[in-house]
Amino acid sequence: MHDIPQVEAFFDPATGTVSYVAYERQGGHAALIDPVLDFDIRSGRTTTVNADRMVAFVRGQDLQVDWILETHAHADHLSAAPYLQRQLGGRIAIGEHISTVQSTFRELFHLEPDFQTDGSQFDHLFRADESFSIGGLACHALFVPGHTPADLAYRIGDAVFVGDTLFMPDVGTARCDFPGGDAATLYQSVQSLLSLPDATRLFMCHDYPPGGRCAAWESTVGEQRRHNIHIHAGINQAAFVAMRQARDSGLAMPTLILPAIQVNIRAGQMPPAEANGKRYLKIPLDVF
Repeated sequence: MHDIPQVEAFFDPATGTVSYVAYERQGGHAALIDPVLDFDIRSGRTTTVNADRMVAFVRGQDLQVDWILETHAHADHLSAAPYLQRQLGGRIAIGEHISTVQSTFRELFHLEPDFQTDGSQFDHLFRADESFSIGGLACHALFVPGHTPADLAYRIGDAVFVGDTLFMPDVGTARCDFPGGDAATLYQSVQSLLSLPDATRLFMCHDYPPGGRCAAWESTVGEQRRHNIHIHAGINQAAFVAMRQARDSGLAMPTLILPAIQVNIRAGQMPPAEANGKRYLKIPLDVF
């Protein structure tokens, strides 16, 4: 087994999301992580500009896609997983606790009666600490709830794709005020990540650059321990929870949360067509 994946990042400035291709080498096996489907909320139109960048890279490197990995059901972008699966193959996967998120949002959006809340929309549901592989790369699914009750991070060799647990050190950590989120749980999840060796590479799912700096998405465990503005070494759980709760109370909802959640709990598939052949996304009033 190899332990150093190659990583190609794709940053979407519209949503602040970073998607990744993690792969062995040119001509080897690969995984796609947290891919973005472009969505214009004003018109309701979707396009595949971001996803097509990933397709071009994969084909240019002659890679075989084994997995399309979601760290969680995102609230800030729609997943391009089904489109990429049609183009490149691979199994769409997420953590097994997606069923909790599906149950919550099935009620909130009053979804169709036959919407399943068992995660069966995905090809694979990872258990905590489950091992898997990308060709010769050894991988583990790390259960890191707190932002949502279902978040995973993916450890692929010496790299960890942390989803929405950590951001770059000068941005801090993810919010915990979505349904099922919990700041104390996030604190413990981050501690599990920061217990890894200092040199472990950490890849963020988002960047919201402060002070005009350029977007960035790679740090290390050591850098996060020393410099993360929310959860560096010496910050205890009580202090973190107080900070996170105060900060979250003043945050607006993400622009795309309502369309994104409805799509992402379906593994990126759109809702079923109605009698007129058209698909619709719901906007619940006075709920959030």
